[in-house]
Amino acid sequence: MAQSKRNTLAGTKTGTSRSAKYFQNNKEAREKKNAYNKEYHSTEERKSYRAGLNKANKDAGTYGKMSAMKKDRSHTKSGKLVLESRSKNRSRNGKDGKSSKKG
Repeated sequence: MAQSKRNTLAGTKTGTSRSAKYFQNNKEAREKKNAYNKEYHSTEERKSYRAGLNKANKDAGTYGKMSAMKKDRSHTKSGKLVLESRSKNRSRNGKDGKSSKKG
């Protein structure tokens, strides 16, 4: 069986935002950021948060199917999780991540 060609650029540069470009070009800053993220995301609080989101998707029968459905689980202001199209959810949240449109 012939081996498939690898994309040699995969994972080398991602993102086009100003911060993404900064971290691409500043190795020390990127390493510091990655070290912080590793520590932060390994806390019990974050693990519990992710587990809760996974449980919500499993209970709704959408776990592992979101990509095919082209949907996101969106957080409302009241704290509920609702299904919403990816494009609407991600475009609304804007640059600062604060929603003014959800109820």
